[in-house]
Amino acid sequence: MARDARDTGVSLAALLAAFSFAMDLGLGQPMAHVLRSWRLATRLGERVGLSDGERSDLYYTAVLAWAGCVADAPEVSAWFGDDIAFRADSYGTDLRGMGGARFFLSHAGASGPFAQRVRKTVAIAAKGGRDIERGLMSHCLTTSTMADRLGLAPAVGDSLRQFFARWDGKGVPVGVGGDRIGLGMRLFHLADVAEVLHRTAGIEAAVEVARARRGTQFDPAVVDEFCASARDLLADNDSEPDYGELIAADPALRRNLTGAELDTALEVIADFTDLRSPYRAGHSRGVADLAARAGAAAGLAEPDVTVLRRAALLHDIGLHGVPATILDKPGPLSVTELERLRMNSYYTERVLARPAGLARIGAIAAMAYERLDGSGAHRGLTGPSIPVSARLLAAADTYRAMSEPRAYREALPPKRILAELRSEVRRGRLDAGAVNAVLEAAGQPRQRRRTGPDGLTPRELEVLALIARGASTRQVARTLGIAPKTAGTHIERIYTKTGSSTRSTVTLYAVQHGLLDTLTTETH
Repeated sequence: MARDARDTGVSLAALLAAFSFAMDLGLGQPMAHVLRSWRLATRLGERVGLSDGERSDLYYTAVLAWAGCVADAPEVSAWFGDDIAFRADSYGTDLRGMGGARFFLSHAGASGPFAQRVRKTVAIAAKGGRDIERGLMSHCLTTSTMADRLGLAPAVGDSLRQFFARWDGKGVPVGVGGDRIGLGMRLFHLADVAEVLHRTAGIEAAVEVARARRGTQFDPAVVDEFCASARDLLADNDSEPDYGELIAADPALRRNLTGAELDTALEVIADFTDLRSPYRAGHSRGVADLAARAGAAAGLAEPDVTVLRRAALLHDIGLHGVPATILDKPGPLSVTELERLRMNSYYTERVLARPAGLARIGAIAAMAYERLDGSGAHRGLTGPSIPVSARLLAAADTYRAMSEPRAYREALPPKRILAELRSEVRRGRLDAGAVNAVLEAAGQPRQRRRTGPDGLTPRELEVLALIARGASTRQVARTLGIAPKTAGTHIERIYTKTGSSTRSTVTLYAVQHGLLDTLTTETH
């Protein structure tokens, strides 16, 4: 099939601006925090000699800097409970030294019972925060992987690997500090924190935190210029600019993506969105492929199938605003937790409201959880208000979700999925025609022996699928009926063959190579 070379009207910069709104949700900040930080960093950079080339790299560095927080959400949640609340609180503390130690210890085991808090606190104190440091490094590596997949300049990936570096060299990677940190990242380090302090406590608070971290977390020269010019730099930050116009005004940022390039970028965003939960690895891409096949089976025109697939890739982008403690809860959700989960589709709609080129995609994506009887989220639409594309998306998402494991259940067998879907049709929640199209597109599951890329054996493929979904070595051993030592050997070989070093990177490898897809189609 020929690659789609048509102009989509959407630039990569504008698409990533939308993605940054989702990152804001994951940070516990109002939308446009990241873009406001970029604008502040750019203005400050003009005063300290930022070059034109560094200016465009700074944009991509800013909008992607926090993307790795998606990848480490399960790990952060395991240590500190609500990962979004943890990140929101972290802006008020220098995370190095005694202040950081007190912060980590005060948040250890949050949201859990007292005994769990005690265990987590003791574990952090005993290991001196080494597990946390490794988690931060995983964050950096995963984010730079995203930049590489998006085809950004190597300088952007290099800068992103320094996100947790510090001027004093005591960050991650250890020993990287001073002028070895790229100027763009040094500017963003300050702007990211200063924007929050200015918005929540005023200019003086932003200046105070900059001075307090001068020479430790922040570049002294950048701090001095910021403090000398703070009132000018922050004077009009209360009036929100049109970021689309700012992006379009920069020749280095405004080139539109072709259809093929947009599809690739959306797949990258989908893969990173699914990293919020190990149980969801490959979910969005799987829903997209199934929905597209179902759309074709239902007779949709090719342009409509394309829009449907793109909407499916983004249908869960709002999950960045839902804590991992809710996504991965092993038991029933409380009323409050259910309401927070229902916000997913609202967040999706808001994140994709801009740019205009994403509007139609976003409108369909936000209806993934609507139901014909009005019981869905978030608008409670009823049948006549839900278009065919959204009905197909809802059916495909339901099918795919039931075929995947979740924290509270195992993956459902094909016969059970069929029965559940038919029940949803009888109850008037899912459209019969959409369900039939999805079932036709999915075909009947079949067992087949697979060989994987990079020499992965069938057994290694099984192990890879399990660890990508968050299984420990012992859980792999128990699931496959093998010894823990044998499971450990398989995992070591998988990491070696795939060139991976963390759970996040091996999960992305599995998703990119289609190794988590539980749906197969019969050929006749």
